[in-house]
Parts: sequence; structure tokens; C-alpha cells
Amino acid sequence: MNGRIDAVCVSGPRPIRLPRAGDTQSAIDKRPVDGRVAVQPLGLDGDVQVNRKWHGGEGQAVYAYAQEDADWWAAELDRDLPAGRFGENLRTSGLDLTHAVLGERWRIGDVLVEVTAPRTPCAKLQAHWGVPRLIKRFTERGASGAYLRVLETGDLGAGDVIEVVERPDHDVTIGMAFRAFTTEQHRLADLAPARAALPLRNRPKVDAAVAERAGTPA
Repeated sequence: MNGRIDAVCVSGPRPIRLPRAGDTQSAIDKRPVDGRVAVQPLGLDGDVQVNRKWHGGEGQAVYAYAQEDADWWAAELDRDLPAGRFGENLRTSGLDLTHAVLGERWRIGDVLVEVTAPRTPCAKLQAHWGVPRLIKRFTERGASGAYLRVLETGDLGAGDVIEVVERPDHDVTIGMAFRAFTTEQHRLADLAPARAALPLRNRPKVDAAVAERAGTPA
């Protein structure tokens, strides 16, 4: 199971206007860069996560989105969606990210990353695209892309091969986790086999759901 990096994208903070919050800053408008980019434990050189409460950290250091899913949205909206338009750091091809398993590991050159969680849509994505009801439509589609944890640093660039070098034997996929965090929260306890892969901020929700299912205090 191999894929490819089609583009590497980064961004600094830029102004964005949200309907209810007014003017603010966001780094969602990522742009492809030439050459190789260093990957550090908390993300790519030159990239910024403005709101660390919801984005970034060791469990969400890098965000990948598949060209195949971008093609679906481009056809659905009849617009061009170049690399970076989803706020992703890596535009990939050849891998079904929705069916990637939490905890699976990818080797990209000398970089090793681990799939950790889906991306849930926010108001900044909707404002960035200027598409009404995009959060609802993105949730219904369920092709969320994948957050990645950096296990071994190095550098990467467009054209690099993504090799899936390890895949856990549970069945907790990005798609399943996305539904559990959004429209099917009654299934949060089903994510327990992948708990160790999840970002730290997501684990209490799963622990509470497991305790509730077992009828014991969290």
C-alpha cells in the first residue's frame, strides 16, 4: 500500500472574517512550496497553527488530504481546489485516507508519521471557501482527511512515496472516528482499541464513553 505526496503546503497567519466572530487570524490558507521541507515534532517548518486549542500539538502536527477526495469536491462545487485549499499540509494520492486505520504508520523518506485522528470541519473552512452550509456538507460527505503525529523527523517534498509500514489489527478507521466524533457520538466507546493513537485532547471523550458503557464512573 503505497501513495505519493503531490504537494507540501504551509502558511503563516492571515486575516479571515467569520460571520459571528468578525475579523480574526487563521493559517487555513495554505500554499504549496517548492523543494524539501523540514518536519519537526510539532509540524512543518514555515507552517503555523493559530488556534492551538483545536489545531496542532503533537497529535495533530501534520494534516493530510487526498487528491481523490479533493476531486470529488471539485466536481460537486464546480470549482478548482488546488493543493492547500483544505488547509492541508500534504496533498496525497494513491491512499484511501478515509479507510486509513488510526495508529497506522507511514514512512515518507526519512520521516515517520502516525495516523491519529480525523479533521472535523470548522467555521474557518466555511468562511475560507465562501460556501453556504459547507460544515454540514463536509460532515455528510465524511471524507475528513487525516491528522498525523511525527514519530521521526526529517524532510519531505512533492513526489515522495508514502509507504504504509505498519497497520494495527483493529478496525478503527478515520471514517469511523469521524462519525463517532460528529454524527454518531454513541459510538465513541468503539474507538477504545485506537486510544493510544488519538491526540491527547480526544482521549477523555473516549474514556468517558467507555466508562458510561460499562456503567462505571469515568
